[in-house]
Amino acid sequence: MADQIKIRTLTQGEITDIRVLMQHPMETGQRKDERGQTLALHFIQNFTVNLNGKPLIDGQLNTSVSKNPLFTFKAKGIKAGDKLAVNWTDNTGDKRQDEITVS
Repeated sequence: MADQIKIRTLTQGEITDIRVLMQHPMETGQRKDERGQTLALHFIQNFTVNLNGKPLIDGQLNTSVSKNPLFTFKAKGIKAGDKLAVNWTDNTGDKRQDEITVS
């Protein structure tokens, strides 16, 4: 199973900055290992950010962007006590979901 998704928020006024670190190898399919074998393509294809169970962001990646990609978003109306959940599915079918309570 993949490592925990790190979710951080910072609210200033009505705007909340959401930072999401998705720990994933994100292989491009172009690198080779020490034996010269090509490493298989392995990347996050879809991710969603839900606020209190309702979709806030729905994203799709078509290729690897970087190892352990960091995404940042801004949203209005998030308050302390809200539940923020992030989940992803990669091209091999692996999934990960983590949730925080906004403080």
